[in-house]
Amino acid sequence: MNLKSIFPFLDWLPNYKKSWFKDDLFAGITVGVMLIPQGIAYAMIAGLPPIYGLYTAMIPQIVYAFLGTSRQLAIGPAAMDSLIVLSGVSVLATVGSENFIVLAILLAFIVGLFQVLFGIFRLGFLVNFLSKPVISGFTSGSAIIIAMNQIGNLLGVDVDRTNLFQELVINVFEQFNNFHWQSLVLGSTTIGILLLMKKYFKKIPASLVVVIFGIIIVYLLKLNQKGVSILGEIPTGLPKFIIPSFDIDLIQDLSGLALTLALIGFMEAISIAKSIEIKHNNYKVKPNKELIAIGFSNIVGSFFQTYPATGGFARTAVNDQAGAKTPLSSLIAALIIAISLLFLTPAFYYLPKAVLAAIIVVAAYGLLDFSMPKKLLSFNLRDLIILNVTLFVTIFIGIKEGILFGVILSLVMLIYKSTKPHIAILGNVPGTSFYRNIKRFKNLSINTEILIVRFDAQLHFANTTYFKDKLQEFAKQKGDSLKLIIIDGESLNALDSSAIYALDEIHDYFTRLEVIVAFTGLKGPVRDALGHSGLIKKIKYDHCFMSIQEAIDSYENKNLQFSKNYGFQEYIKQTNR
Repeated sequence: MNLKSIFPFLDWLPNYKKSWFKDDLFAGITVGVMLIPQGIAYAMIAGLPPIYGLYTAMIPQIVYAFLGTSRQLAIGPAAMDSLIVLSGVSVLATVGSENFIVLAILLAFIVGLFQVLFGIFRLGFLVNFLSKPVISGFTSGSAIIIAMNQIGNLLGVDVDRTNLFQELVINVFEQFNNFHWQSLVLGSTTIGILLLMKKYFKKIPASLVVVIFGIIIVYLLKLNQKGVSILGEIPTGLPKFIIPSFDIDLIQDLSGLALTLALIGFMEAISIAKSIEIKHNNYKVKPNKELIAIGFSNIVGSFFQTYPATGGFARTAVNDQAGAKTPLSSLIAALIIAISLLFLTPAFYYLPKAVLAAIIVVAAYGLLDFSMPKKLLSFNLRDLIILNVTLFVTIFIGIKEGILFGVILSLVMLIYKSTKPHIAILGNVPGTSFYRNIKRFKNLSINTEILIVRFDAQLHFANTTYFKDKLQEFAKQKGDSLKLIIIDGESLNALDSSAIYALDEIHDYFTRLEVIVAFTGLKGPVRDALGHSGLIKKIKYDHCFMSIQEAIDSYENKNLQFSKNYGFQEYIKQTNR
């Protein structure tokens, strides 16, 4: 057994170069500094005390550094996943309560267990069911809910949390006249600073700058005594080893939520890791191993009081841009957070919640996807509908419902599309042996006696009726002059039993009309299916050609004749005797 395949750190660690350390050190410090305000802010989104965000920013990174196949991916809390934690766990326990915290930690274990099992059984392909429009709509919907839930902190008023847009709007309007102007000014100024720094000073950790700015302003002006809500005391010290509460009933209650988070968390991480991998040629990201690595990061993390973690695009991009060469940068980032937990948590006492709200709002704004709807509007209205439906279900009905409905709608659309695939009538390009779609090319030569049809999909049980109906429709348009039908099989990859019987019925139907049926360009698996079923004996081998032109030449030379072999059903009977 190759240990490197199990422990990827055995691949990069023995080959570590001293020249890399400076880059890893700088990247690790940068990401660690960035993760401190992120961890606190994302814990607020999840409805957890700030300390659990710091735990989640620390422990999973350490585990992933040894097991992950990406050398730049930064693991920790994420805004969208934090919102899903809040929406799911809040159904079972009061937000912020001890029971809520216990459930969030147990959820991390179950999520990790799902991810490890998916990786072991190579089920990483499941994320393929999360299409781009579904992801875009769900992400944008989640971003809207995340931002709306922070308006109360920006205004300095108590606004009840909810994951439904309409309820959030009502709650905000009810409290709008009670806003605290100092909090509003502080939060608005922070948003402005963050946006300016992200645009003009990208290399500076903007979140940390505004956190320090907010703490100093509150402390010097004593704004906490004037009604500005502050973070308050954060426990000092590293996370303790505590076994999660393994209650069967709780595990069953959380399993659906955990499955959703397992897939979404992996989808986020693998898409980020793959986008960074393109820039490097010294390693390869392996999806199923990533599942195991992220899964164990969550499992181990749950024993140290973390909630579900995954890869984060912003911190991964910063890690890469800062020059990270190996996962050692993640270990250094975890060390920075550990130092903060040991010595710096009292410094966050005066951190205003309005500043954290501003950080979250700007992060949520970055999740909004404006480009995809614009693109889809111009070339794919079906996917635009999927995107918008997913978005609206997410914000008006629920987070889990949004992604579930999006996936179901995508599958329904896919199934519907497969029942009515593209089918084309072909004509000859004059002076050549090429045949093209008569609706797309002008001045094609069309023989009134010949119908050439190309079916651009796999022929299976869901579309055989459509295929037969279209052939008969095209044949009627030709009228009594039709003598030959050529079915171009270049786009056919396989045939199921329904397709075999459909081709048999098509052959019988047109034979009764004294129309010859020929096939061209059949691929190996299709020829195998025709041969094993016995249908090829009815069609006859000399009615199958390499190209359309060969079939037409054979017809014009009067080599094509009706099959006189016994029927397909008769062949089946004889072979079964």
